Amino acid sequence: MLGPIPIRAYALCIIAGIIVAVLWGERRFTARGGQPGTVTDVAVFAVPFGLVGGRLYHVLTDWQTYFGPGGDPWGALRIWQGGLGIWGAVALGAVGAWIGCRRRGVPLGAFADAVAPGIVVAQAIGRLGNWFNQELYGAPTTLPWGLEIYERVDPDTGLADALGGVAVNHTPLEVVHPTFLYELLWNLAVAGLVVWADRRFRLGHGRAFAVYVAGYTAGRFFIEQMRTDYATRVFGDIRINVVVSVVVFVGAVLYIALVRKPREVLEPPADEKAAAPEPAPSGTGDSEPEEPAEADAGAHRPPSGDRST
Repeated sequence: MLGPIPIRAYALCIIAGIIVAVLWGERRFTARGGQPGTVTDVAVFAVPFGLVGGRLYHVLTDWQTYFGPGGDPWGALRIWQGGLGIWGAVALGAVGAWIGCRRRGVPLGAFADAVAPGIVVAQAIGRLGNWFNQELYGAPTTLPWGLEIYERVDPDTGLADALGGVAVNHTPLEVVHPTFLYELLWNLAVAGLVVWADRRFRLGHGRAFAVYVAGYTAGRFFIEQMRTDYATRVFGDIRINVVVSVVVFVGAVLYIALVRKPREVLEPPADEKAAAPEPAPSGTGDSEPEEPAEADAGAHRPPSGDRST
């Protein structure tokens, strides 16, 4: 608690991830010729849009939790209790980034390529919040890195409270696959892949961002199927995020294959170019203009009658 304000570990993880993404994105953007401060300015639009989009996606895909029989509609607003869908965050965050890029006069593709590895690292940091919330885990396991799940209750009321409660004893209810940890490690590997591919092939026009999307969805396809938490299912008994992963992966791979433009050359804004000083002339401004070489030679040439033989 910070006075009357509760401090949630999940929220701190999200904030830490955003800071890392912005700082790393700034370094990559300026290294590609962009103006310092651009990523921070664009993030002012992209981050709020992304948070709203992430929550909307979660609520829409798990609508029964909030609006179904016995649901809690007000729970849709309790973002601190977990529940952000990466697809909604990226989609609506891209809208905010487009607005910010338009205001700064930079190509959206160049911006996206610069921030791509930072975004996936931010996702990895955010996954730590799932550990604090005891959520998004898999089936029981006997592996040594299994996650112990304890019964938690509110010490004041004695009611079950998996989020803010305390463990009633030291005996775990079960030991499960920490699927959020698997995704965290996968995300870090994807960040490394994006950096390598970007340096090796000098990706531009959003292709580095597409590598991030393809890499992330490839891992999410398998990890999502290991999870045992409630999820909306489609096409019989397939988790909706599995289907979305396949669709987005195909789209990202097609984009990488079809877009062949070279990396953008970032230039300063028009007002900065207009204010740039004119290049200095070859001579000094105070000196007399020099005589042409041929005229100077003719002025000192002796008359023909004085020429020696």
